[in-house]
Amino acid sequence: MISLSSYLTLGAILFSISIAGIFLNRKNVVVLLMCIELMLLAANINFVAFSHFLNDISGQVFVFFILTVAAAEAAIGLAILVTLFRNRNTIDVEQLDAMKG
Repeated sequence: MISLSSYLTLGAILFSISIAGIFLNRKNVVVLLMCIELMLLAANINFVAFSHFLNDISGQVFVFFILTVAAAEAAIGLAILVTLFRNRNTIDVEQLDAMKG
């Protein structure tokens, strides 16, 4: 049987990779969205692990709500990204921060 500390270590590693991805890659919006999704996945692993080891289903139910919000966030984020690429022909974050009225 896998222990709780193994699940928490995996969640911490995934969360650290996502934080490093956000700080190291500030150019590509797609990679930033993937890092945010990885961060949510790390939190979900912790919720499921605690839910399993405490014999409480509420953590697993909460994960379904988080997954729903993450799917909506990904869909809306990619739609905004496609629109920005059509208008500006780039997905470089440094070029997207200049707002024109």
